[in-house]
Amino acid sequence: MSDGDNATPGQHRASEPDGDNEWLTRSSQPTPAAAPWERAADPLPDEPDDDSGDDDSRDVPPGAVTVADLFAKLTGDVPAALQRAHTPSEQPADAGAAPPTAPTMSAYASEIPDLDSAEQTAVLPVISDDDRLPALRAGTDLALPDDASAAPPKRRRRAALVAGRVAAALVAIMALVVTGAAWQWNSTKNNNLNNVAALDLDSRDIVDPNAQFGDENFLIVGTDSRFGVNGEMGAGTTEDAGGTRSDTVMLVNIPANRERVVAVSFPRDLAITPMECEPWNPETGEYGPLYDEDTGTYGPDTWYTETKLNSAYAYGGPKCLVKVIQKISGLSVNRFMAVDFAGFEKMVDALGGVEVCSPTPLEDYELGTVLATPGRQVVNGDTALNYVRARQVKTEFNGDYGRIKRQQLFLSSLLRSLISKETFFSLKKLNNVVNTFIADSYVDNIGTKDLVDLGQSLQGIAAGRITFITVPTTGYADDYGNEQPRTDDIKALFSAIINDSPLPGENDQNETTTPVTSSEIAAMAPTTETAAPAEPSTQMVDAVTLDAGDVSVHVSNSTGQTGLGSSASAGFQQYGFTVDSPDDHPVALDRTTVMYSPGNEQAAATVASALGVPAVESVTGLGDTVNVVLGSDFMSVGSPEPAGSSVSMEVTEDAGAGAAAELPEDLTVTNGADTTCE
Repeated sequence: MSDGDNATPGQHRASEPDGDNEWLTRSSQPTPAAAPWERAADPLPDEPDDDSGDDDSRDVPPGAVTVADLFAKLTGDVPAALQRAHTPSEQPADAGAAPPTAPTMSAYASEIPDLDSAEQTAVLPVISDDDRLPALRAGTDLALPDDASAAPPKRRRRAALVAGRVAAALVAIMALVVTGAAWQWNSTKNNNLNNVAALDLDSRDIVDPNAQFGDENFLIVGTDSRFGVNGEMGAGTTEDAGGTRSDTVMLVNIPANRERVVAVSFPRDLAITPMECEPWNPETGEYGPLYDEDTGTYGPDTWYTETKLNSAYAYGGPKCLVKVIQKISGLSVNRFMAVDFAGFEKMVDALGGVEVCSPTPLEDYELGTVLATPGRQVVNGDTALNYVRARQVKTEFNGDYGRIKRQQLFLSSLLRSLISKETFFSLKKLNNVVNTFIADSYVDNIGTKDLVDLGQSLQGIAAGRITFITVPTTGYADDYGNEQPRTDDIKALFSAIINDSPLPGENDQNETTTPVTSSEIAAMAPTTETAAPAEPSTQMVDAVTLDAGDVSVHVSNSTGQTGLGSSASAGFQQYGFTVDSPDDHPVALDRTTVMYSPGNEQAAATVASALGVPAVESVTGLGDTVNVVLGSDFMSVGSPEPAGSSVSMEVTEDAGAGAAAELPEDLTVTNGADTTCE
């Protein structure tokens, strides 16, 4: 579907790929060592007819294990039937040829063995004294002594025991073969993933990194791309809308204890302060100035996004979007995944479809009939794509919010399917799902093993511990079509996520993944009473200033005025402060604000003295750096007070880490156990 002119921030031609892309990361995997079944040496030459005694002088490759050694390890010594015998002077006429060497495992996905068929566990029968099996022989018969048939019962018991141990060894070897095949499958998939630079794990926008240690924060993006096969799916072409936009943005938090999943949806038209980002070419995945074939020139090294969230991906790709989301949320985004229309369809089809439920037929003014009938139904990839993309549904009057609600219900059902045993315990099904991440997605810090491990770690999670939330906004668009964020409520929401505070609709009593209804969720809500959240407090703080050269300052511009951040940074640098590169603040502030972390009061006082009478806030996670957010009242940077001067500051202190956040009552929440039709 076309987003019109507003969805196309700019048309740019792509430069020719040069094969040396410093931004597109291709993981370099070392050549895997040969697996045990690949180490078979060439067939040994016939041994000479020599009766030189019992000294076994055959050459054995280093690290190899002979059959005799294997029997010795299993039984304690070498059985008589396998003791080296003298080679007869004449070989039997029908002597069998040496068995062929084991074939080398292929590294091509199309030749990967059927791992489902290998997922079998051999159960060995118990061998009792009264039920001994005769020994089986294959190949050339071994010469036996004339009295072999008269072997005592003790010998037969020992032979049966050895046979059982050999069978156990074969089972172990088969397990090793399956493990090796699975490893090669995983390695092959990782080598084919489309990696792209997206993350900034050292960002100063990350709030309280210690509280987030061990958390997994996935930024999952559904992209609106019209390139290649996407333009043939009825979604539109590059003539309708050039470039690639973020059609769906979700920030998924999985805490270190893996006891819940929280997915926060961001409206695509969420209002943001324009961000300065490096240009990105969606056709090549490269960052840097874009070449314009019409003018024969390259564009700028950096440029600014527009005021809508989806322009961040269109202008600056994954890196720019991660930058914006980390500024808004304070979460450390440590994994990134972008899937386009084609990849979404394939993933749904690989799962055999996903169940949705609608109280009415779903008709869209632009896409046509999405669901012809109401009720529960399993949809394929094509229908699922229209279900989550429809924005002009005839029975919905809330624009993008109705679409977000459908996306949350759909992904809730999809997630329940992904963490089910039938998906993650079937290598064949898992293989089909992971295949969709190869050709139709970009990832950063995500491998196939990460996805498998994560899915298996969530196997026991209750459906009621999966929560989808829409980031709080005013609920209506402004004159420019932007959804205005409610900044205080957004801060409270992500504070609750960082501190693992309870969220609306979560229930600890739902111990299974069996879906329940909304009324059941309300009845099962946690009964544990929590202390009332602490309100931010304001107090006067007296601090002694430092030498400006001992203070590090970071400037963020919230005004949208181009160049103001650089101008302020230059002003601080002029007076001797240590200053890094400025950036933009996602929310416009009326008053310039100095932010510092507890223990850094002297540095904050030094910076505040250069700004007149700014607002001062004590927050966590800034370390030794003082952050200055320029508001609309900012004029200039003045001379700081001399070192050793006393400065009084009115400081607003945060409620404190671990305190329960006071969340707004009107949050839009979808619980993972909710299977009602909406």
